[in-house]
Amino acid sequence: MGTKARKASKKTIKKASSNFSHSDSKTASADFLPLEGGPLREHPETKPQQNNATVLYIGRIPHGFYEKEMEAYFKQFGTIKRLRIARNKKTGKSKHFGFIEFENPQVAEVVADCMHNYLLFEHLLQVHLIPPEHVHPKLWKGFNYKYKPLDYVQIERKRQNKVRTLEDHKKLVEKIIKRDEKRRKRIEAAGIDYECPEIVGSIQPAPKKIKFDED
Repeated sequence: MGTKARKASKKTIKKASSNFSHSDSKTASADFLPLEGGPLREHPETKPQQNNATVLYIGRIPHGFYEKEMEAYFKQFGTIKRLRIARNKKTGKSKHFGFIEFENPQVAEVVADCMHNYLLFEHLLQVHLIPPEHVHPKLWKGFNYKYKPLDYVQIERKRQNKVRTLEDHKKLVEKIIKRDEKRRKRIEAAGIDYECPEIVGSIQPAPKKIKFDED
């Protein structure tokens, strides 16, 4: 490396150092003000976010801890506006999660802090606040404490034991005969030698309950 190249590199280093020091002095003057006084910089005011969430999601609800028990337990924190447990439409059994709404948002926040990961009947409750914009509009549709599921056994029993006319009985026998013919064809296709018994109702239709039309 020659003398000219050394001198040129020294000049570039001096220029870079002078520019860096000049920029530092500008930033320092902007960041630090003299003690005598000067124009103060106004910082943007940070307003505290107001908590308006009153609806809580409660997950991992144990068996036996239902609407009445939840209402009696969470009533100690504050007044409850609405409460709902997700249930199966057919069986009416709990899906082990639900929602509860308090009148005061501060109470809801305290419940979320205290009851999250709370051990209850060997279940860790999962309690979370739901922001108002995330609450589904149909969340409280069909809200009712006294939920009575449909008794599908009783409905099926009534359907089977209902009074049938002769036409209804003929339709029922025709369906049974068609089903029996399909079964016989499947047995023949499988190469099995089997004589299927004949259906008695197809020879002499005699239902127990027949409703005759009055002329």
